[in-house]
Amino acid sequence: MPFLGDITVGKYMAGDSMLHHLDPRTKIASIITLMGGGLTGSTWAPVLLFSAIIVIAALLSRLRPALLLRNLRSFAWLLGLTAVLHALMTPGESLYYHEGLDLGVTREGLYSAALFTMRLVAVITAAALLTLTTSPMELTDGLERLLGPLRRVGVPAHELALMASISLRFIPVLAEEAERLQKAQMARGADFGGGPLRRARRLVPLLVPLFLSAFSRADRLALAMEARGYRGGEGRTQYRQLRLRRGDAVALAVTALSLAGLITLSWASIER
Repeated sequence: MPFLGDITVGKYMAGDSMLHHLDPRTKIASIITLMGGGLTGSTWAPVLLFSAIIVIAALLSRLRPALLLRNLRSFAWLLGLTAVLHALMTPGESLYYHEGLDLGVTREGLYSAALFTMRLVAVITAAALLTLTTSPMELTDGLERLLGPLRRVGVPAHELALMASISLRFIPVLAEEAERLQKAQMARGADFGGGPLRRARRLVPLLVPLFLSAFSRADRLALAMEARGYRGGEGRTQYRQLRLRRGDAVALAVTALSLAGLITLSWASIER
């Protein structure tokens, strides 16, 4: 299971950049808004604008580019699957056709494959930037504050925020656990080489111990929370108070302008 240790979604890297100092509510709202705007476009113009915004955000975060590139390497299978499906399933001018499989590659399919792969790369990088520049506690507090108004209709904002934060935190932990299990089995003579299908079959024995480890970690976490008197969000106070500053106002204004640009480009492509 190569490159699992390179997954950065769910990890936090302490830093002193502009993105690190932004309020978590600002980062969460901006990322979700830009993702929604970037996913609406079906042409290159909005996708390129969305990708450019993510590249600028990555530069402002002062994170090593190699860190983000290694994260994409972990999702290479998803990017490849997306590209192949679009290339084979999109109708249009045929470039290659296999009669035995009744499948073919079209010009429009290659265009769609490149477009959606680029969009997926931008979305994965945006999610990684959010978790890399926001600590788990800040992420939980930000989500809880954003979901706070929904409490009036019975939505458990604190519990949902905590569940989302724990889920993100478990991603790199499980990835590291899977990598350790793989190395342990390789030390005992297991072979994970070969073609994609053979490697996929060889990974099946890792799933059982990985799931057992995940359930064990979840059980220990639940016992630890219960031992510390956790009873949900009712009556809880926060030591660190979130405050929007001038940098957050600038970031939200840039997000609004970027969203307007994405929507404009998307509508322009539809009218054409």
